[in-house]
Amino acid sequence: MLLHDTALIYGRCLRQSLRSRFALLFGLLMPMLYLLFFGPLLTGLPLGGRGSSWQVLVPGLLLQLGLFGASFAGFAIIIEKGHGVVDRMRVTPVSRLALLLGRVLRDATVFVFQAVLLVLAAVAMGLRAPLAGVLIGFVFVALLTVSLAALSYALAMRMGTPQGFGPAINALTMPSMLLSGLMLPMTLGPAWLDALSHLMPLRYLVDAVRDAYVGAYATGHMLLGSLVATGFALLAVTVGTRVFRTAGA
Repeated sequence: MLLHDTALIYGRCLRQSLRSRFALLFGLLMPMLYLLFFGPLLTGLPLGGRGSSWQVLVPGLLLQLGLFGASFAGFAIIIEKGHGVVDRMRVTPVSRLALLLGRVLRDATVFVFQAVLLVLAAVAMGLRAPLAGVLIGFVFVALLTVSLAALSYALAMRMGTPQGFGPAINALTMPSMLLSGLMLPMTLGPAWLDALSHLMPLRYLVDAVRDAYVGAYATGHMLLGSLVATGFALLAVTVGTRVFRTAGA
């Protein structure tokens, strides 16, 4: 029953995304601009890490894609509530967990697809990374997307208006981007800033993907990143499901 309901919601949401091809590609705009106009500035600079500057920058851009895209996914719920879609779903026997899983799996599919396009563009610009490391990066993007999309939908169900939802998401995503070392390793900064960045869960995912992109898989960064990504996803889906049940979505 759960698998059937999840597949049903996933298919419906994915068809909605495919009908809006412009929006599908527009989400790539910001990381692609960083890739094209910021990436070449780093070529040859000592960034304090292993591998080339592309192996430092691209993992951060992949997770930036998931951070900003998935965090704003809740706007879709607000729109559906305004059109009465949520009210109609309340009277159906569809599992509340499926209502959430179908949406977040659609989001993971979309952002992994965008991540593939971003990596292909990076390869054309000079990125060289092992295939296994690239695939591991996609897994981290998917886990981050599931986590943030689930929390975004939960917040949207509670807040219900774009006027409150948008600023709240911006207040959370901007510190995450600045303190997680998405653009450059935090080890390049002062010690206090590096220490502060360890309070951000995204920091551990960034370090893990950067290790993967240089072919280092059995590292402390990889272990911590995997634990944080998996635990964060489980926690976020649990919170999101509870909100969907109590809100009657």
